[in-house]
Amino acid sequence: MSRELHLVGDPEADRLLSENPFALLTGMLLDQQIPMEVAFAGPRKIEERLGACDAEQIAAMDPDQFIAVCATPPSVHRFPKSMGQRVHDLASAIVRDYRGDTGSIWAAGHPDGTEILKRLKALPGFGDQKARIFLALLGKQRGLSTPGWREAAGDYGAEGVHMSIADVVDADSLAQVRAYKKEKKAAAKAAKQQ
Repeated sequence: MSRELHLVGDPEADRLLSENPFALLTGMLLDQQIPMEVAFAGPRKIEERLGACDAEQIAAMDPDQFIAVCATPPSVHRFPKSMGQRVHDLASAIVRDYRGDTGSIWAAGHPDGTEILKRLKALPGFGDQKARIFLALLGKQRGLSTPGWREAAGDYGAEGVHMSIADVVDADSLAQVRAYKKEKKAAAKAAKQQ
């Protein structure tokens, strides 16, 4: 069973992420070079400006028009042009490949974890790591019970870890994930200097 998400700490932004699969996927797409909770608040900004965070509506817009929506202060992302284009590309792919139904990425044809991972990685802006984290988020917090999701998500699917947005359920877990990421960044920097 899926529970109410608490990824942003803002009730309206978290409500949207809990109720709207496209908004959740968009938040994951935006989770790059900005704090996690800022990225996942992006879909709410889109909803406030367009009346909805909807793949079909966004895909039907002129890309430059949508980028202008993303760039309006406060911008949806610190790189509104490139990330606005990516959100538009994502919306277009969902309309083209899934008839606008984001949830069918992980539901249509009863896919196993490996197939869902493959579908996620085929989306614009979703590399291997981002796809695995999103799969872990679906399994840990959205009630996805597909066979093999934990294995396909790799380390992100493990129980009791605080590695990514998939493990954020409150302020404490957000702080633990942030500490993990900081530690990993410091280790990578130290390794580079050797």
